[in-house]
Amino acid sequence: MTDKRPRPRDLQARSVLAGEASAAAAEVESALAAPRDPTAAAFFDVDNTVMQGASIFHLARGLHRRKFFTTREILGAAWKQAYFRVVGVEDPEHVAEARASALGFIAGHTVTELQELGEEIFEEAMADRIWPGTRALAQLHLDEGQRVWLVTAAPIEIAQIIARRLGLTGALGTVAEHVDGVYTGHLVGDMLHGPAKAEAVRALAEREGLDLHRSSAYSDSYNDLPLLSMVGDPCAVNPDARLRAHAREQGWRIRDYRTGRKALRAGVLAGAVAGAVTGAVAAGATLRSRRH
Repeated sequence: MTDKRPRPRDLQARSVLAGEASAAAAEVESALAAPRDPTAAAFFDVDNTVMQGASIFHLARGLHRRKFFTTREILGAAWKQAYFRVVGVEDPEHVAEARASALGFIAGHTVTELQELGEEIFEEAMADRIWPGTRALAQLHLDEGQRVWLVTAAPIEIAQIIARRLGLTGALGTVAEHVDGVYTGHLVGDMLHGPAKAEAVRALAEREGLDLHRSSAYSDSYNDLPLLSMVGDPCAVNPDARLRAHAREQGWRIRDYRTGRKALRAGVLAGAVAGAVTGAVAAGATLRSRRH
């Protein structure tokens, strides 16, 4: 029987490709003044760090309202993914398929269309979910004359909208392949998740002349250890249980802007919900493509 599981070398190659593609697609807001401290920067995860909840879920819900896919598809996929995450059993082939089709729901749509709808969906579902405390942390770096970047698994087009609305320097996100301005439904490399985030920041730092030892990174997730560990000033924001324990052990800064009850619930369910959201969108896209 042939083992179809992705090999570590293949996974690393996809992470590097995803990171390089994201760094190449990143844009600096031209309206921003030249930084007074050009070699230091701050990197912020988005989901549950800058924003309450998962940005890709808010995007998917907004697109669902616009008839991109059905309620039955996304609810069925969400239940399946939540079950896998809670019981801890997940088929490697299923994971690979989900990642490969993670942005399949935008296949056939144009880049311009997603950007325009993304602006609407930000106002509808995201603007009021920004954590004021994390926003203040980002502003502190801007006030110090440093550049501030978002780093997220969400589509780079959405990440750039969030960064622009918050007055940040720019964003790194998952790059979806498009030909002549129309999405193919495939990713360039992999989702910008875990090691891929670190690769994107490394590529950006090389391009922009950043000193990562003088830079900061903020995240809520243990999955972002590759990113947090590569900077001189890591900070756990609204951390899950594993990241909180690791941050305490390493003497990292910890900031929690949730209420006590919300923080406890998030610590227990963060992994399950995050996996369900991303997988729901991916699996729903697969079902949609098979139907058509």
